[in-house]
Amino acid sequence: MKKLTTFAFMFFALANINWAQNNDGFPVQTTIENGTIEGNYDTKTGIQKYFGIPFAKPPVGGLRWKAPQPADNWQGVKQTKQFGPRAMQKLVWGDMHSRSNGVSEDCLYLNVWTPAKRNTKGLPVLVYFYGGGYVAGDGSEPRYDGEHMAQEGIVVVTCNYRLNIFGFFAHPELSAEAPYKASGNYGLLDQLVALQWVQRNIAAFGGDPKKVTICGESAGSISVSYQMASPLAKNLIAGAMGESGAGINPTLAPVPLTEAEKTGADFAKNVGYSSIKELRALPARDVYEIYNESNRFGFPVVIDGYFLPKTVNQIFAENHQAQVPLLLGWNSAEIPGQAFMQGQPYTPEAFANRVKAEYPADYEEVMKLYPGKDAKEVELSATALASDRFIAYATWKWGDLHLQHSSQPVYRYLYSKLRPALRDDNLSSGFAGGTAPKDPDTPPPPPAVGAPHACEIEYCMGNLPLIHDYAWTADDYKVSETMMKYFANFIKTGNPNGEKLPNWPVGKAGDPTPPVMILNTDSKAEKAMNDGRYRFLDKAYKNN
Repeated sequence: MKKLTTFAFMFFALANINWAQNNDGFPVQTTIENGTIEGNYDTKTGIQKYFGIPFAKPPVGGLRWKAPQPADNWQGVKQTKQFGPRAMQKLVWGDMHSRSNGVSEDCLYLNVWTPAKRNTKGLPVLVYFYGGGYVAGDGSEPRYDGEHMAQEGIVVVTCNYRLNIFGFFAHPELSAEAPYKASGNYGLLDQLVALQWVQRNIAAFGGDPKKVTICGESAGSISVSYQMASPLAKNLIAGAMGESGAGINPTLAPVPLTEAEKTGADFAKNVGYSSIKELRALPARDVYEIYNESNRFGFPVVIDGYFLPKTVNQIFAENHQAQVPLLLGWNSAEIPGQAFMQGQPYTPEAFANRVKAEYPADYEEVMKLYPGKDAKEVELSATALASDRFIAYATWKWGDLHLQHSSQPVYRYLYSKLRPALRDDNLSSGFAGGTAPKDPDTPPPPPAVGAPHACEIEYCMGNLPLIHDYAWTADDYKVSETMMKYFANFIKTGNPNGEKLPNWPVGKAGDPTPPVMILNTDSKAEKAMNDGRYRFLDKAYKNN
């Protein structure tokens, strides 16, 4: 009797939770190419939500390490009210607060938020790619939630894509069996197939396939640069936005197919498998554990002659990229200065020694660009140099290439809002999102000198209310409203200006001090006075 009572209590408790989560909505259905799906219509926000829509066949069994295949049709009504499983991954960046239905190789699902009424047509569309270094991430994370952006009159899509060894493993046998005679890049091909799905199906959600803007942060931003460069994707988009990242040396740049194949073949041999047949026969758990035990950080993007025929630099320099408006930028302190100092103190002597070690032939030039006459200036310059080398320079180069080799507008920002305090003193911020328990043996970090990597995502998507880690203030909500409005305007028109926002000037090719929108409590455009840093790094990385 006691067990029955306990079961009954749990049943009614779960029922009440379910009712509480859905008491503002009712079921709605729409028909897409593979069949009818049922989501929820939220009467409180006016947004319809369809989660966990399959956009390709599950890449399992014989489809592991193959380009994504068209999804199968279904009979009846498919329930699309829960996020599908996220791609195989471990929690590399701390708790990313996923809302997905577990972790699985069967991960190719996307999510749609739409404000469309019964007769609405022609809405602009945002497709957002998550970040995570191509080793982690998930389209269900609250910071990517599309509901608030959808309330701006936009259909929002997030999609999963394969990661790490499951998404970027290249091997000679895989290239031999592929009809396009290459391997790797499966995660990027997943994104491509999601964009093709949008072209064929977004009208069912009130969207216009001719008004699709793609956006992403970090690896998601890098993905946007690759999709702009790919001959397979460039005609599927009307605009592009990048938050901190481009696939340009030294930031997750592509490698030749022969190099990627050798990396994959050596990996397989070192873990004891001589053929792809053997690796495909393994359960997902074994592949997952083998990869994690190797301590690899993913596998590289490949110049495969199919999705990516050349480097991003070469494709843009030849004017072969998507000729669309581009909005991009980075954060004011992407990575701590200690990433450059390598444990050395913030003293002029230590900084000078590190610069000499990294740039022996250009020491004096670097010291002029990144001065360090006292401890505070050293901290700022070390942070700037670390951030530039990590991801800011590559993002700058992407924007500069588009300025020089396109007639389309380029808008640049620098996100500078400092994060508020964490609500829980026992936690520390993760590098790329989420939080982790604070290590009592680790000394507290110095006060922030700028906005860290990934911190702007919840602001630009209007999702501060969904992120409970930080003690948001009125200033945070002000910045979020401004940034979301800029992004929404760009998605709608290719221009971020409007709605009484501070004017955001467009860039001009060859301008040594181009306009940059400083996104902060009081946002304003300023002339960039430090682009000499990026021109120097352009020479250092031999990308010019």
